[in-house]
Amino acid sequence: MQFRDLKKQYEVLKDEIDKAVELVMTEANYISGRQVAELENLLADYVGVKHCITCANGTDALSLALEAWNIGPGDAVFVPDFTFFASGETVLFEGATPIFVDICEETFNINPDSLQKAIDAVVEEGKLTPRAVVVVDLFGQPADYDKVIDIVRANNMLLLEDGAQGFGGDIRGKRACSFGDIATTSFFPAKPLGCYGDGGAIFTDNDEWADLIKSLRIHGKGKDKYDNVRIGMNSRLDTIQAAILQVKFKAFKEYELSDVNKVAMRYSEKLQGCVRVPYVKEGFLSSWAQYSILLDNKDDRDGLQVFLKDKGIPTMIYYPKGMHRQEAFADIDCVKVDLHISDSVCDRVLALPLHPYMDDATQDVIIEAIKEYKRA
Repeated sequence: MQFRDLKKQYEVLKDEIDKAVELVMTEANYISGRQVAELENLLADYVGVKHCITCANGTDALSLALEAWNIGPGDAVFVPDFTFFASGETVLFEGATPIFVDICEETFNINPDSLQKAIDAVVEEGKLTPRAVVVVDLFGQPADYDKVIDIVRANNMLLLEDGAQGFGGDIRGKRACSFGDIATTSFFPAKPLGCYGDGGAIFTDNDEWADLIKSLRIHGKGKDKYDNVRIGMNSRLDTIQAAILQVKFKAFKEYELSDVNKVAMRYSEKLQGCVRVPYVKEGFLSSWAQYSILLDNKDDRDGLQVFLKDKGIPTMIYYPKGMHRQEAFADIDCVKVDLHISDSVCDRVLALPLHPYMDDATQDVIIEAIKEYKRA
């Protein structure tokens, strides 16, 4: 059994993907080929923003956004405590200080009340300048932007939407990666829209930031790559990956997004009352990067994981510890508010196998195994 069945996806899309890759090799335009610009136009149109700038990976996408804003020493950037390491790592890499914020247990996303308390604490302390908030669309569901945007604007900060897991989700028809002043995503293979290696993208409506990011991603180029007007990085999406993503994006739009939602909804219907199933807010659409249930406590979660493993059912824990418990942040003054919900969720969360190609029979094996464990 596959956790996220990329093998099955390739079987379905094999002919189209093989042709797309062969065309790149025939044209021998491996770096910045026409497929890259074509993909950027497709994704910008889908998300509903003016600019999509692809890059080498989702972590670089976050770094490029922060660099475009000149985030650095003395700046406070607020980050949810329950997220992948890159959301906070990139802030510290730029010399700024990540301030960790608690989450909402129901959605796993940033808690607006905790965010406001963290901002107030930083302002009162007076050592750092609040500059930006990194809001993560965790596990596929967009965050509560109705509340978060008001807080960000009231405090004269910038909003960076980390849509690495959220691409394809929406709130009342407005798509993920369009809520931030700048938004980013990742094309890591297991993401809702993934390539066959690393890849990422940045989205914005701001022309100045877009031009700056285009320069930064290619060694700070000016009029061409040998005219270097600033210090940048080497972060380009390979043409082969862009060609693969064009094929996969077509399938994503036509049926994968709707099919993965059907699988997720079937999980929730069958497991309701047995375990704590994910909650999707009214008017929200998740792209289901993960289907994460909550157990009663750590022993219950760990016991279920072992039980399922013995039956050949793979699971994952996203994430076993919050950002404030990572050793890399141990000497940084990152904690200003209570983070008990994040701590609790880290001990209880478990992600189940999920992908658009999962059939009912396979899913029933997983569901019945969970019910068997809970009956014991």
